[in-house]
Amino acid sequence: MDSFPPPVRRIALDRTPRVVAPTERSDPIARAVAPSFGPERLRIDAVSISYEGAPKPAVNAVTLPVRQGEVLALIGPSGCGKTTLLRSLNRLVELTPGARRDGRILLDGDDIDAIEITRLRRRVSMIFQQPNPFPMSIFDNVAYAIREQSRRRPGKAVLKPRVEQALQRAGLWDEVKDDLGRPALRLSGGQQQRLCIARALAVEPDVLLMDEPCSALDPISTGVVEELIHELRQSLAIVIVTHNLAQARRVGDHVAFMYLGDLVEYGPAEELFERPRADRTRDYVSGSFG
Repeated sequence: MDSFPPPVRRIALDRTPRVVAPTERSDPIARAVAPSFGPERLRIDAVSISYEGAPKPAVNAVTLPVRQGEVLALIGPSGCGKTTLLRSLNRLVELTPGARRDGRILLDGDDIDAIEITRLRRRVSMIFQQPNPFPMSIFDNVAYAIREQSRRRPGKAVLKPRVEQALQRAGLWDEVKDDLGRPALRLSGGQQQRLCIARALAVEPDVLLMDEPCSALDPISTGVVEELIHELRQSLAIVIVTHNLAQARRVGDHVAFMYLGDLVEYGPAEELFERPRADRTRDYVSGSFG
């Protein structure tokens, strides 16, 4: 009996089909668009930080760029200096007695030491490891930041659209818009962290610093914050410290690996994790130590 190939079924289309590029992913954390880095916002130039009585610097002659539209992830084991370096970027490290910083940090070409401290911390905002909402309403948490930056105390009519915009950018608006008078401390941990992000965004910073922002959150809240980081990087420069290597790989455009105060390696995230140049980097990202 002769065999014949199955009939060809032709489907009529009313438009040309879209060919999916091999780089597109179904991962919900994947970038919506290919990264496009803008101008350099921060320049960390041979920065060293030491503490009185310590045998060696906590940060040793680190030089790094931070560009508009990118996430720079700082990784390394505990005590390697990454949080100290992060805190130096808006001069928080000065609050530690006996701390000394050498080298320069430039914000849009200006030395941060020459920028008035309140103005600097408006332009370079910090999100801390533990959510720290104020003991007041959701609305007043966000409005507080705006009031503090205003010469005249703005009324609610002025504050309302700015508070709404900040909550929208932080991905929290839809969850709280019907109850802005609710005490912020009644929010879940993940919501509290996004509220703190909204508070930081309310003053329209140029750079967002994030110190282990997901370490106190559950996996679902962590995923929400990571998606938010990808969205925010479209309009900001972001520097994040994380112990979670998988997170650094998911959210980082560039990654800097630090060890005992030294910058061991810096490069694109995929390259640093897949093809590290330094043996110490290879050992760390493979889990040999940490």
